[in-house]
Amino acid sequence: MTSRNYLLLTPGPLTTSKTVKEAMLSDSCTWDDDYNLGVVQTIRQQLVSLATSAAGYTSVLLQGSGSYAVEAVLGSAIGDAGKVLIVSNGAYGARMIEMASLMGIAYRAYDCGEVARPDVAEIERLLREDHSITHIAMVHCETTTGMLNPIAEVAALAREYGKIYIVDAMSSFGGIPLDVAALNIDFLISSANKCIQGVPGFGFVIARQSELEKCKGRSRSLSLDLYAQWRCMEDNHGKWRFTSPTHTVLAFAQALKELAEEGGVAARHSRYRQNQLKLVAGMRQLGFETLLEDAMHSPIITAFYSPKAETYRFADFYQQLKAQGFVIYPGKVSESDCFRIGNIGEVYEADITGLLNAIEHAMYWKK
Repeated sequence: MTSRNYLLLTPGPLTTSKTVKEAMLSDSCTWDDDYNLGVVQTIRQQLVSLATSAAGYTSVLLQGSGSYAVEAVLGSAIGDAGKVLIVSNGAYGARMIEMASLMGIAYRAYDCGEVARPDVAEIERLLREDHSITHIAMVHCETTTGMLNPIAEVAALAREYGKIYIVDAMSSFGGIPLDVAALNIDFLISSANKCIQGVPGFGFVIARQSELEKCKGRSRSLSLDLYAQWRCMEDNHGKWRFTSPTHTVLAFAQALKELAEEGGVAARHSRYRQNQLKLVAGMRQLGFETLLEDAMHSPIITAFYSPKAETYRFADFYQQLKAQGFVIYPGKVSESDCFRIGNIGEVYEADITGLLNAIEHAMYWKK
């Protein structure tokens, strides 16, 4: 277990192990082979192996938060003649729409509302109606609500209609089993500080190499040029174009070791799922209601309706929990008053038990 001041029950950054933190105590030179070949290239290969056993995929790491990597993919993968259908049912789908708009990328938005699963039949209708669409982009786990979106069903449509498929798997990759080749995903995007349980500092993209090669010269940004970053790493054996976040990279290398030691993605998924089921059952016993039906839940984060008591204030509830060693997340759903509790990271069954006891003690509006 981790030594800590409090447990982060958020969708990332999340509580990390002591050994992941300790990995950052070494300094690295970004020109040295023991860093570039020994650490960066190894990470790149491990990420592809986690994503698929099929040939033809590569990975590229990019400084910044996960949103930087999403913007790099949108700005590099979609040419001037391209158009992306963005499936949106939360803040992160909406963020992709904002990115496309700011970069002058042609897009069609399918916004189905924050508490509804995207309708695959409606997505197919849009593809039939608008033949100028060349790409489909969607979020796998929309942490606005904790909903898991139907990426497999949309993958089938992308394959049938010949579209390039972009998946924001920020809060799911490493915590939910998936195979990018089987799902026909061309660009999968995630971040160091999510289910692989590293620390913030870079995002990464696992890409079909043949599609990544087509991105040359397309980027609308110098720093967020996905092709140029990949080419630099390929040609210079793991070298980053601009300053590498060395300490974060070392932490991530250690986090990947710990993922393997736990038993890989399947074992981590099982732990997260058990955490989430225990959390929901315990919260319901305390009188809380979930925003979504159980069938829509991911094992990553869960949204709960705020208590209806007149004296309830999230800020007060939050501080009472933090004083007991637990940090939860405010709501992000515009139409409903909610708060959210994540259960990824170095979080185990005993931690969920402790959290539920803390919540019971923090329910000041019942006293």
